[in-house]
Amino acid sequence: MKPTLLVLAAGLGSRYGGIKQIEAVGKNNECLLDYATYDAMKSGYGKVVYIIRKDIEKDFRDRLFDQVAKKYDAEYVFQEHESLLNAEALNASKNRSKPWGTLHAILCAKDAIKAPFAVINSDDFYGRQAIKTLGDYLKDLSPDSTEHAMVGYVLGNTMSHSGSVSRGVCTVENGYLKSINENKNIYYQGEKIITEAPDGSKKEFTGKEWVSMNLFGFSQRVLDDFQPYWENFIATKADTEKEECLLPIAVGHMLEHNYGKVKFFSSSENWFGMTYTEDRQIVRNEIAKKVEKGYYPERLY
Repeated sequence: MKPTLLVLAAGLGSRYGGIKQIEAVGKNNECLLDYATYDAMKSGYGKVVYIIRKDIEKDFRDRLFDQVAKKYDAEYVFQEHESLLNAEALNASKNRSKPWGTLHAILCAKDAIKAPFAVINSDDFYGRQAIKTLGDYLKDLSPDSTEHAMVGYVLGNTMSHSGSVSRGVCTVENGYLKSINENKNIYYQGEKIITEAPDGSKKEFTGKEWVSMNLFGFSQRVLDDFQPYWENFIATKADTEKEECLLPIAVGHMLEHNYGKVKFFSSSENWFGMTYTEDRQIVRNEIAKKVEKGYYPERLY
């Protein structure tokens, strides 16, 4: 079965300061999502599903979706504040404006997922080989399998000089993910890579650690398996203003409670992405280099 690519594209982009999901970075106004979709097409995926907000629907269709859908099986679904919430949770969260996070986004797409699926962020460049690696694994995965997968990256290859980043730091054992610890504030201090905890304590990384960039691959079963985790989150944190239900933390919970395993693949690709406004020109330059080398054609579609 051909897998599906599920794209997380509903974020607010508060650090970036704009709708980075559809920011033009290619010579012909392509955005990073165009390149990720192209990579999926070239890597054997049968469908792409984008998760977006309703308030960007028109711009999203004009900039990307209507063009993609002419060439490829594509669909989009909405992640909104009220999605999947009962009346009690809606009332408790009535003053909240921040999205509920990446696990919530995935569950919002449940009805659109009919095959094993890979998950990516809309504002990160992963490299075609990493996307293909997951696709090759997923195409033989049964719908009820508990053997999921991910592609990890070297921390030093995923840093931004423009500010801090969030990364799930991984430990790996016998080819499988053993644990994942989400670090929300990793940054350069001179040439050192530092993580700072909410209590102000600091820790230095070597830069050689494996980290998650939200490039996971799952069977359809995981959508049911993650449901209790989401329900517990929203039951206990609906009244919070900033807490998010994040995919890496949910994966860590899955490993800790033994209801799934995650096969670990790795990539040596250098990350680039649209975390900060200052990153835009870097992304444009990197894409231009890949076009010049023939990695991408000048016109994708």
